[in-house]
Amino acid sequence: MNTPSKSKRPLPTKSHGRLSIGATLKPRELMSDTPDLAGVWKAKILTLFPGAFPGVLGESLTGKALQQGLWQLETIDLRPFGIGKHKNVDDTPAGGGAGMVLRADVLGDAIDHAMTGTRGNWPLIYLSPRGRRMDQKMMQNLARCDGMTLLCGRFEGVDERVLEHYGIQEVSLGDFVMTGGELAAQALIDATVRLIPGVLGNQASTEEESFSSGLLEHPQYTRPPEWRGHSIPDVLMSGHHGKIAQWRQDSSEEITAQRRPDLWEAYQQRKNSKD
Repeated sequence: MNTPSKSKRPLPTKSHGRLSIGATLKPRELMSDTPDLAGVWKAKILTLFPGAFPGVLGESLTGKALQQGLWQLETIDLRPFGIGKHKNVDDTPAGGGAGMVLRADVLGDAIDHAMTGTRGNWPLIYLSPRGRRMDQKMMQNLARCDGMTLLCGRFEGVDERVLEHYGIQEVSLGDFVMTGGELAAQALIDATVRLIPGVLGNQASTEEESFSSGLLEHPQYTRPPEWRGHSIPDVLMSGHHGKIAQWRQDSSEEITAQRRPDLWEAYQQRKNSKD
């Protein structure tokens, strides 16, 4: 009697970028990508919708930087880690209730796969409305990491034991609920990747923009000098760099005080502590 051979679980990895590729069953001769580039910041995404990536991350400056190998992106499909014939990834909540919850055993296997080979400072993050809200300081810290792995939830969330077992950080895009974590993951990656040296090409741009100094950015203008009865402020056309810098600082402070009292209060406290 012949014993049936065990079927191999498909390798659930898809990588993006000219200099990034993960494990695959595709024949080597049909692949145009090159292996992972050592030392390059990388985002790994655990998701039920790998086709959602790179999405907007593949466009404009972030897309160009991805192709140049300044950063790397790898998507890991949760479905192949599913249980049984139908590859189930979720089940009903313990104790009853509406909706479905992503299973601990499924997520555990997927996370173990994703974190294999990661080195250095590599946070594991779950996109969740109950997490810490994203801010510029968070992005600056993540850009200094070696990479990060993001878990995109669906349905009613994930089994709490997974978050506890791996010490996963919960991060929120804002105080609202979405159908899944994919859009929040793209926002987090975009805001982080743009801080990686060489991605924007102009370091001064990241130093002067909103939140970098604790203030909202000042108004911006360009050609034509007059449009539909609206003119560019005279000081910006004066060529006096000192006065322009002061106008921009004053405008940033005024806008921040009006629109974001929370930021303005924190800015004032930091300013007073330095005096």
